[in-house]
Amino acid sequence: MLRLVVVVLVLGALGAGLWLARERLGEIVFARALEASYGTDATAKLDDGLHLILCGTGSPLPDPARSGPCTLIIAGKQVFLVDSGSGAGRRIGQIGVPLGRIDAAFLTHFHSDHIDGLGEVLMLRWAASGRPTPLPVFGPQGVERVVSGFDTAYTADYGYRIAHHGADIMPGSGAGARARTVGSKLPAVIYSNGGVKVTAFQVKHDPVEPALGYRFDYQGRSVVISGDTAPTPAVAKICNGCDVLVHDVLNADMVGRISATAKARGDDRIAKIMSDIPGYHTTPVAAAQIAQSGMARMLLFTHIVPRMPTRLLHPYFLRGVADAYSGKVVMGEDGLKISLPARSDKIEQAGLL
Repeated sequence: MLRLVVVVLVLGALGAGLWLARERLGEIVFARALEASYGTDATAKLDDGLHLILCGTGSPLPDPARSGPCTLIIAGKQVFLVDSGSGAGRRIGQIGVPLGRIDAAFLTHFHSDHIDGLGEVLMLRWAASGRPTPLPVFGPQGVERVVSGFDTAYTADYGYRIAHHGADIMPGSGAGARARTVGSKLPAVIYSNGGVKVTAFQVKHDPVEPALGYRFDYQGRSVVISGDTAPTPAVAKICNGCDVLVHDVLNADMVGRISATAKARGDDRIAKIMSDIPGYHTTPVAAAQIAQSGMARMLLFTHIVPRMPTRLLHPYFLRGVADAYSGKVVMGEDGLKISLPARSDKIEQAGLL
């Protein structure tokens, strides 16, 4: 009993000491965390090759685990962004990729969930880099209007920050973006620099037209990003043995059940919306068939509809996929990194969150 009393007294004294020292302990923890994390760059130690990082795998449907559609492509020392959905800038920061390193952005189309994070990305990139020129943003016809809209919306903020920090820190010439319209003769190479080739191709996302996908080639490795599309042979054709096919996906059975439930509850508006959306997306099995036809070495799903609150739902979501595609299938998650080392056939996978 005496020993127990002594132990309780000692623990009590230690607890009281920690409570009294909590401010100093917090200061120490913060300082050490800052020292360890400052200047983190998840791309700094990547081997030469082609790498993709999913910085957003969600859709317009709310999902606390997934930011809006967003994919980073790192080719050698160049960094590219494909689409910029809600929360893209913050998610990229969480992953540890400095936004100032982004050299160009590519938009697949102008649905709000693919562009509503662009303003934040542009602001954070400018603030982080001090680059003297704006971010080139490639996209379908109409990209000029989208980019101009963001620049107009952020004009006052650009001015505030230049006035606050000075033009040497925040050069006005580097604020915002400059549109680069992708022409109508597709597929076509729209970017070629430093051994990196980007090919744009048209997909089927009616009534959204034009809607694009992109293929990235570097050092003998390749990634194809479908963008949002109904099943189309164009994706398989452009893949043609690509290392990784990143495809949007919608489980029509699940979405159909949501529609039926909404209708049963008298919510005809949501029931109608849910019954409409399968027509311009691709089911898991259809995407698997495209990957098989295109001889993709890996099929990576993104823009996942509906949300997956637990991995226990994955087998149901992927029902029939293994029968349609013989390669590796991966359900994308925010922070997933796929690495394709230069002049190799390896495909490496890691999580950054």
